[in-house]
Amino acid sequence: MSPSTILGFAARAAGQSLEPATLEAPELGDHDVRVSVTHCGLCYTDIHAIDDRLGVFSFPLVPGHEIVGHVSALGDAVSGLKEGDRVGIGWQGRSCMQCEWCLNGDEHLCQDIVRCGTWTPSGGFASAVTVDGRFACPLPAAMPSETAAVLMCAGSAVYPPLRAYATGPSRQVGVIGVGGLGHLAIQFARALGCQVTAISSSPEKEDEARAFGACDFIVAADTEAMGQAEYRFDLLLCTAHGGLAWETLLMALKKNGRLVLVAFPWLALDSIDLVAHQLSITGSFMANRSTMREMLTFAHEHSIAPQVELMPMSRVNEAVQRLRENRARYRIVLVNDPDEARTAFERPA
Repeated sequence: MSPSTILGFAARAAGQSLEPATLEAPELGDHDVRVSVTHCGLCYTDIHAIDDRLGVFSFPLVPGHEIVGHVSALGDAVSGLKEGDRVGIGWQGRSCMQCEWCLNGDEHLCQDIVRCGTWTPSGGFASAVTVDGRFACPLPAAMPSETAAVLMCAGSAVYPPLRAYATGPSRQVGVIGVGGLGHLAIQFARALGCQVTAISSSPEKEDEARAFGACDFIVAADTEAMGQAEYRFDLLLCTAHGGLAWETLLMALKKNGRLVLVAFPWLALDSIDLVAHQLSITGSFMANRSTMREMLTFAHEHSIAPQVELMPMSRVNEAVQRLRENRARYRIVLVNDPDEARTAFERPA
């Protein structure tokens, strides 16, 4: 394979299965690095991207934004990295560095954010990606690559709101959804000293939720149990994507409590309890670069790690289907094997 060629798996149009694709590697800008991908986690946002649910993606599309790999080439202005360094890359591959948000250190809120995704021009379901080197994080040497890959997105989604709103031993935190995001949120909240309750639609996940650090477990459809949880939580962190009884969940918040959305569920509710109980509903959109590095250090120091299933990159469509059917436990990480990748690309499309 030529250094100017990238092998990837692309959706040709919205909703289609991924197919092998040969791409031209983009020319490196002064601050860019090219990273040879070894591992890439599969996030539900990749499903949203493939289905174009958010309406911001262009096709053909190579998804993938939970990336670990080794720096293989650097632009002239890159500092702090060298060829061979192992780095992690999340959903954001660059920013404008000029808008008010970037200048304030909140580059994850960049005014030009749609064009800043790692999947532009192509994401991590590939042999290599090209991003601004300032968004490639050196990783703790002892952290396994499959752990780091998932933390680059799932960790950066759940850590910032927990750090902001849920620190302290008296804080009662409910984590809605025990999946790729939720099982990490439980671990982070417990490490921050909170009393954690897992709220799930899947009763069979109770033992694992408690093993991750939950002190209590509530089945979301159990109206009696949810009724007993009224006014319990200072914070509800929603990591689920749908099928939620919002009025019931709001009643589980203490007055002045906060519901934080880190997933993308449809939200429809009666405003009476929201106003009368003086509640807040907040969105939390990932982490800036500084918080990302803080999260990686915190996770390493507290032995926080995702539960992963490893699959070869060539089986990406099988992995996508497992995630669609809610059969991932709890995060699938795709692993690049160069020989296997070449075989996949030699097969007829």
